[in-house]
Amino acid sequence: MTRSTVFAPFDMVEGDRAKGLVLLADHARRELPQEYGDLGLPAAEFGRHIAYDIGVEAVTRELAALTGAPAVLAGFSRLLIDPNRGEDDPTLIRQLYDGTIVPGNYPLAEEERERRLENFYRPYHDAVAAMIASVAEAAGQAPLILSVHSFTPVMQGRIRPWHVGILWDKDGRAPRPLIEALAADGSLVVGDNEPYDGALRGDTMFKHATANGLAHALVEIRQDLIADGAGALAWAERLAPIVDAINRRPDIHEVRMFGSRTDRA
Repeated sequence: MTRSTVFAPFDMVEGDRAKGLVLLADHARRELPQEYGDLGLPAAEFGRHIAYDIGVEAVTRELAALTGAPAVLAGFSRLLIDPNRGEDDPTLIRQLYDGTIVPGNYPLAEEERERRLENFYRPYHDAVAAMIASVAEAAGQAPLILSVHSFTPVMQGRIRPWHVGILWDKDGRAPRPLIEALAADGSLVVGDNEPYDGALRGDTMFKHATANGLAHALVEIRQDLIADGAGALAWAERLAPIVDAINRRPDIHEVRMFGSRTDRA
């Protein structure tokens, strides 16, 4: 990995904020700030899914270009601190991930945990919140939020058959038509809250969308399908017209408080 002495916790792709669409990429990068070295890990570990979501940065940038929407991308590896977790989540800073021990995260002093929150996690989320507010102001209505992720084809020995999954909680305004449009292709195995469940208290979608009544969806694409530029472009081209069509629906831009499955007793 190459590192700059100046480390930005997030990157932004500018776009037409009046479109009312925000793209997010929580796990776009595998970089670490210089002072953290390699967290005690061999370089090969940073090519794996444990360090970042393979292919997501390219998909997000291509999708931003095709839709004209702005995007916010986290600038640091999830091994440093995971922006798609709540601050009190035990997997916020992983010490063990898919069989790999992370020496630089164990043991971890409370002061270091707070330092990572303050220097990386919170600046990213502040940038996401600012972008959403700016898009809402420019569009004159509540924005649609789309978060782009990718998943490894095999996890803990289990083969994952899905080509793409749509994760969501209670607000089906965006997820349902996304699932229907992707499934209509006929060649895709589309997961509904697969390979993960979208109801995760404190994650990015909960924090910025569910809690604020904003329409949203999290797209998980299988990593082997977007590991190169051609695959990333093909998936962006597949998603762009679907997202544009959903974004044109008036109900998408209404604030609706659906609650959360995570709130159930």
